[in-house]
Amino acid sequence: MAAAGAPAGVAGRSKVAPSVDFDHSCSDSVEYLTLNFGPFETVHRWRRLPPCDEFVGGRGFGGLGKTMLNDLLRFDVKDCSWCRAFTTGTPPAPRYHHSAVVYGSSMFVFGGYTGDIYSNSNLKNKNDLFEYKFATGQWTEWKTEGRLPVARSAHGATVYSDKLWIFAGYDGNARLNDMWTIGLQDRELTCWEEIEQSGEIPPSCCNFPVAVCKDKMFVFSGQSGAKITNNLFQFEFKEKIWTRIPTEHLLRGSPPPPQRRYGHTMVAFDRHLYVFGGAADNTLPNELHCYDVDSQTWEVIQPSPDSEVSHPEVAERVSAPEEAPSLPSEEHDFGITTVKQPPTADSELPSGRLFHAAAVISDAMYIFGGTVDNNIRSGEMYRFQFSCYPKCTLHEDYGRLWENRQFSDLEFVLGEKEERVRGHTAIVTARCKWLKKKIMQARERLKQVNEGHPTCQKDGIGGNVKLCRLQPLLEVPIREAEAQPFEVLMQFLYTDKIKYPRKGHVQDVLLIMDVYKLALNFKLSRLEQLCLQYIEASVDLQNVLIVCENANKLQLDQLKEHCLNFVVKESHFNQVIMMKEFEHLSSSLIVEIVRRKQQPPVRTHSDQPLDIGTSLIQDMKAYLEGAGIEFCDIILLLDGHPRPAHKAILAARSSYFEAMFRSFMPEDGQVNISIGEMVPSKQAFESMLRYIYYGEVNMPPEDSLYLFAAPYYYGFSNNRLQAYCKQNLEMNVTVENVLQILEAADKTQALDMKRHCLHIIVHQFTKVSKLPNLRSLSQPLLLDIIESLANHISDKQCAELGSDI
Repeated sequence: MAAAGAPAGVAGRSKVAPSVDFDHSCSDSVEYLTLNFGPFETVHRWRRLPPCDEFVGGRGFGGLGKTMLNDLLRFDVKDCSWCRAFTTGTPPAPRYHHSAVVYGSSMFVFGGYTGDIYSNSNLKNKNDLFEYKFATGQWTEWKTEGRLPVARSAHGATVYSDKLWIFAGYDGNARLNDMWTIGLQDRELTCWEEIEQSGEIPPSCCNFPVAVCKDKMFVFSGQSGAKITNNLFQFEFKEKIWTRIPTEHLLRGSPPPPQRRYGHTMVAFDRHLYVFGGAADNTLPNELHCYDVDSQTWEVIQPSPDSEVSHPEVAERVSAPEEAPSLPSEEHDFGITTVKQPPTADSELPSGRLFHAAAVISDAMYIFGGTVDNNIRSGEMYRFQFSCYPKCTLHEDYGRLWENRQFSDLEFVLGEKEERVRGHTAIVTARCKWLKKKIMQARERLKQVNEGHPTCQKDGIGGNVKLCRLQPLLEVPIREAEAQPFEVLMQFLYTDKIKYPRKGHVQDVLLIMDVYKLALNFKLSRLEQLCLQYIEASVDLQNVLIVCENANKLQLDQLKEHCLNFVVKESHFNQVIMMKEFEHLSSSLIVEIVRRKQQPPVRTHSDQPLDIGTSLIQDMKAYLEGAGIEFCDIILLLDGHPRPAHKAILAARSSYFEAMFRSFMPEDGQVNISIGEMVPSKQAFESMLRYIYYGEVNMPPEDSLYLFAAPYYYGFSNNRLQAYCKQNLEMNVTVENVLQILEAADKTQALDMKRHCLHIIVHQFTKVSKLPNLRSLSQPLLLDIIESLANHISDKQCAELGSDI
């Protein structure tokens, strides 16, 4: 399968809120709202589509069924219908494990395995390149001058910068890891070029997918000799450099990467890679894994509940050989019968499978075919609707606050050199109790100095501390820390991240060791675990002795233990003791290494759960809920009612507050809250504060109506909040909450929403009339309901009512 079309991106920030159009064509039974605004669909949803009525293998072109195929079938994504595609010219020979990609208005098919599998004749890999023009149905083989790639199958292929890129595969005798490219703009002026790769090149492999995201090509897992890995590699097209994306640095407790596998698919959409299916350790899992390229984290996608509805199973058993071939010679790997997490018979979720096809069209992924069990081929088609929520920018917003130091209100004085690092009280006191204590001690000293000072006045915001209006930065001495590791620690407090040390750079590793020491002293469990995993992942033969000696000096026992165990490994020991650095180790450390080699300690496993500490989100949630009340430095007025808050946090998350505090900060420290001309309800305002402080988006649907325009008015980094408001209104306006939505719609002058609520109330009035909220509605709204009921009642119904009277 191959598909054209880039993913539909999420609309960028607009200065004017979009109009809201509501669907009024509701039947009497409809109790929810369908909104038609915005370019985003907000639910991850699987849908089963009509299956192919004849088996066509695992590709849109060709494949392996009862015989090798070279037919071409077409699926219309709008009509959800199958048909045989019109073709002219000479198509490629029947084959499987080829590649098919789309460029412009053409499909390009390269390589694959061909021949007569039953007579065992003419079986060979190919390196031919064919173009199929969608407009004319014409097949054409590209004949080029110069060197050609080695014939192969089960390779990876993608299109980038008007070129076809081919990577790795199987040549019939061995797996490959070479890369070739050819320009697709003019076949008369192009030729194949072998790419000189550098960096951490993936091992030779086959049966793996590739995908392009953010101008990089990604390769995940696949078969590499006897070893199947779950490594993710990225390739920089411009520099032609490979990098293995490490997972060692992920904090324990974070979702792990998918199991090692082969025969799976991977597609790119927005900033994410989606991995589905494949054979993973004798199972066929059907989880959909998602990798965020920005945060370098994996997660398992949970589909919406309505992905599971009644549909008959459609899977076709094919009369095939006892062992259907996947690759020539030793590559016959179909003996998989265990199915992990199979969907029920009444499910729209696809079952686990391998050697299927996947393509992205607009904002959805389409999955076709594959092997769903031993020798069972599928003709099923599934559609997965991507959820296009804009990403949460909480960590990036606080990170920018740290980088530009705008609105800093304290200055740490560090070490014997008294180096100075600025920060923000609100963030630091929310994240670190040890530093919070130091800041409170500094504030107490400042209070004593300022007692009786004529230019100071009672602030009334930060508790009982008297602050000067033109006060200097609060100085906080920290004798236990030097500037460089302390800045890394501060970066973690603001972002929950630290930069991964450059591989093999001893100075970077030693710096993170100093950060690790600070994390232990400051009792930052989460940072402690991050540093420990960073360092352990960076220890190698070149730096292990330096790291071990430094760990011994800093009394970092756990890290020292890791280094000792690394040194005494059979594959490492002889090399390490022959190094010059070994001669310069302290005698006590040499003795420890020799003893460790002669008698390794018995490993003990602790049953104690690992303390991974609290995250940025957890800490900011607690801060908003009361832990930060004594550090508030601004008052937000909602309809005259005060709500203490923190300037730095508001400025980090909202360009509206940033501009206000930078240019025309109110002298009394009080800010009136509105969204345009509208004042939100107290409940909606609290929902907005939760979004600002820690990115929370769960809220009652009536709050969503108040806050739909908030991202535009307050200048949030993106329209993530609006996307959730849209989804909340789409899915959750029911008879039970329609009266609250009606009140919110009336207050916000959302007339279309108000009419829709009245529509639901009229058609479900028997149920609505029993709601206690009905009696608390304002008189104008009650009159609106009565008028809507009167308009709804037909003349015939009026006559019937009159006769009853």
